[in-house]
Amino acid sequence: MTDFHGSRQVLAGDWTRLGANFDGEGVNFAIFSAHAERVELCLFDETGKTETDRITLPEFTNEIWHGYVPGLQPGALYGYRVHGPYDPEKGHRFNPNKLLVDPYARELDGDINWGQPQFAYKLDSEDKDLSFDETDSAQSMPKCRVIDPAGYDWKSDAKPQVPWSKTIFYETHVKGFTKLHPAIPEELRGSFEGLGHAKIVEYIRSLGVTSVELLPIHWFPDDAHLLDKGLKNYWGYNSLAFFAPASRYYGPKGVNGFRDMVRAFHDGGIEVILDVVYNHTAEGNELGPTLSFKGIDNFSYYRTMPDQPRYYINDTGTGNTVNTSHPRVLQMVTDSLRYWAQEMHVDGFRFDLGTILGREPEGFDQRGGFFDAVGQDPVLSRLKLVGEPWDIGPGGYQVGGFPPGWAEWNDKYRDTVRDYWKNTDGTTGDFAARVLGSGDVYDLRGRRPWAGVNFITAHDGFTLNDVVSYDQKHNDANGEDNKDGHSDNRSYNYGVEGPTEDPGINDVRDRQKRNFLSTLFLSHGTPMLLAGDEFGRSQMGNNNGYCQDSEFSWVHWENLPASADHLRHFVARLIELRQTNSILRRDSWRDRTTVTWLNPGGGEQTPEQWADQGSTTIGLRLTAVGSSTEGMSDVLILFNPHDGVVDFSLPEPPGEGWVVKLTTADPDTENQDVGDAQIYGLAPRSLVLLSTCS
Repeated sequence: MTDFHGSRQVLAGDWTRLGANFDGEGVNFAIFSAHAERVELCLFDETGKTETDRITLPEFTNEIWHGYVPGLQPGALYGYRVHGPYDPEKGHRFNPNKLLVDPYARELDGDINWGQPQFAYKLDSEDKDLSFDETDSAQSMPKCRVIDPAGYDWKSDAKPQVPWSKTIFYETHVKGFTKLHPAIPEELRGSFEGLGHAKIVEYIRSLGVTSVELLPIHWFPDDAHLLDKGLKNYWGYNSLAFFAPASRYYGPKGVNGFRDMVRAFHDGGIEVILDVVYNHTAEGNELGPTLSFKGIDNFSYYRTMPDQPRYYINDTGTGNTVNTSHPRVLQMVTDSLRYWAQEMHVDGFRFDLGTILGREPEGFDQRGGFFDAVGQDPVLSRLKLVGEPWDIGPGGYQVGGFPPGWAEWNDKYRDTVRDYWKNTDGTTGDFAARVLGSGDVYDLRGRRPWAGVNFITAHDGFTLNDVVSYDQKHNDANGEDNKDGHSDNRSYNYGVEGPTEDPGINDVRDRQKRNFLSTLFLSHGTPMLLAGDEFGRSQMGNNNGYCQDSEFSWVHWENLPASADHLRHFVARLIELRQTNSILRRDSWRDRTTVTWLNPGGGEQTPEQWADQGSTTIGLRLTAVGSSTEGMSDVLILFNPHDGVVDFSLPEPPGEGWVVKLTTADPDTENQDVGDAQIYGLAPRSLVLLSTCS
């Protein structure tokens, strides 16, 4: 079938290749919509301001609208107008006056200029979303860009393939990490290219971390309500296009800057993990804008209330929930994942509100369609897959509930370790379980200790410095009267709220930072370090920097106190100890390692002592059996959260005696022989790692 629309010829094309695909001679367009009546492809000039062609896609096959435009080249800008019923009470919100973003767009050009045009209903109508708006949105919407799939030479790029047992995540933000970095050229700061700069790669390598985890880089808008307050969406958890990089992070090379960054990290032996947000989109609830999915096929793309499809199921707390129970929506998500893995060479994903992806109409199901699709996929199943195992819906807390092959953020670890080092009564037993990899949560169905991603801090919440410097959150700059962000921070300021010149308070805070970091890297499981915690970065008590694209959230690199450099060296030592001694990063709960918990009297911890609410000083002895152990084979870790010295009776060593490998009381101590001492004076609020003499 051939049809003509203006100056462009359109052929039937191929329904199996979703998105805009250039084949060397023209572009095939294909878009899913089960309930549309007609789909128009709109082409624009190079400025994106003038619509040059409006082409009705000529074919509809298996709920895919498709057409082929001969002669169209990469770089062409386009969008869609989709015709169909505007009947919100039946879940349909078609409005061809609204230019829509292709769900499979590989690049977007421009931004949203917020106003009435983005809304399918009249904002000033008493009927709200039941009304119909005829304002054209094309002039105030970003345009999709056709890309050349052969436009980049990856050369000899190879994924590092870091074993799970050696993996250390480093969570950071593309812009925030380099925006203030003095060694990065001005034009590259805040960009993909800046993050891939040799100075940054070398710095991250020097710490010893293996895997950089980037906050969302899928294209996302700045929310209108934030712009009205002079703020921006900094974190990026509001995706609109799951195949397109956020152009706000482009440097001079555009999208190729992302590829250069990935290749630079790979050359340094470092993996790239993307934080992805497939649980909701930027279109909000029934009063939200119509930007893409809502106008293409609202009833298919989103979960709507069973008896009132005008309204959305809001298990995400953001207004809408993506309907991964629909096969075409599930396909879009898995196609997106494969695109980033195969075409953009990323090594894995962390799934925001990951419980959503396991939701079926009956609730969360670890054997649901998404998990089944990923688990059997020959590409995706081999990647690093990490779930944030909670959402706000019924049964949404699923820590330990993800299927084999997945790792999970373990908030039980964060909360317990923070409580323990505050010397909270009754935490010892739970603390012991967290240090040993949370086997009570993950030791089932063949899962390994690495399934639990241990963290003290993350982007959401206090930084490590602020955990030990503030009792309360201080989010006034967010413009929400300090009502946003978590109030249950389990933090402590040790006498003064915020920065102080008091040397005693600062000494305690520095020691507590070392305690937290030492616990993190000496625990079994997969550690995650928040960027900047290695030198004490602060957000001045703001625990919800989602809207702070400013020096509140950016990493500061200059004029740091001397303690910052000392802490960074301490972290590098910790990571080196972990990576060179397999007993500190066990791959299995069933290896030949003997685990013994000791009380300060030197004996094995008794049930009565475990039950003693105030008995928090404890020791852990790990003894490896067999020749496969790398490095130390017999270690003793002593924990004292009390504010006084505790004398700890040392067990009889099998060798010549115990050696202090590291102590948080004195970060400069290393390989200190304790001689024939039978009692070790455990300093207040300290951790000590000892090993037998070799």
